[in-house]
Amino acid sequence: MDSHTILYGVIGDPIRHSRSPVMLGRAFKESGVNGAYGAFHVAPDRLGDAIRGIRALGFRGLNVTIPHKIEVMNYLDEIDESARAIGAVNTIVNEGGRLTGYNTDGIGYVRSLKEEAEPELTGKRVLVLGAGGAARGIVWALLRESPAEVRVANRTDARADELAAAFESGGRLKSVPWHLLAEACGAADIVINTTSVGMSPQTEAIPADPSWLRPGAVASDLIYNPLTTAFFAWRTAAGLPHSRRSRHVRLPRRLCVRILDGASRAGRGDARSGAGFLFRSGEGLNIYLSESRDYAC
Repeated sequence: MDSHTILYGVIGDPIRHSRSPVMLGRAFKESGVNGAYGAFHVAPDRLGDAIRGIRALGFRGLNVTIPHKIEVMNYLDEIDESARAIGAVNTIVNEGGRLTGYNTDGIGYVRSLKEEAEPELTGKRVLVLGAGGAARGIVWALLRESPAEVRVANRTDARADELAAAFESGGRLKSVPWHLLAEACGAADIVINTTSVGMSPQTEAIPADPSWLRPGAVASDLIYNPLTTAFFAWRTAAGLPHSRRSRHVRLPRRLCVRILDGASRAGRGDARSGAGFLFRSGEGLNIYLSESRDYAC
């Protein structure tokens, strides 16, 4: 690290579980980018201070995780169209002191779900657990896949109602009261946990009773620490299908190109086709770096 090192990071509360510094550190090393990526614990009441600090210190980019994805929008100069539609930001790009917020959660997650567990989402019945920023991005992307319905359940029913009313869906997006969760799980083809329930260090917690899911249903979890959550462990022991979301690091195009250029010089990608390259980090997590803004890097 020197005076030319480009700074990036992720903010959240909690944040100790994050593997992003490992993944991005390896990505920078492999691609020859003089960059550094850190994980920063930011409490909700210090979010404004943190964003001002990022701007003042000249950080080039920032990822945003629980619980800041919605509130952080109040501190940015510009919000990308997709983030405005979703109502949450997970990536911030600093262009000469001007901060722009993007949302890459939904597209990256749905691509992973289709590649790993359910190639065809058309006509499927999907249940989303949670109604925070990650859930909003995923719901937005799911609706673009023409499912039969997407239902949202949250411990606070009002938040699920609010999310269900946030998008024009032709009646396909609905909320479900928390006390009817067992019935909703039993009717779903896919159940997606977008909450932090089950994340380290509370690894024994489960967002819903796995036995409520019918045989043949897919369980999907955004949590990657631990890689096998208690929710998955039960499904695996019972011989039922599940989808573990591979951790995709997706950056806006301007950041991706910088990494891709270094990778191409190292013979690991094809800058002409924008194909990017794929490698596996030391912890078995996949990282895809691409020039395309529509791909989960």
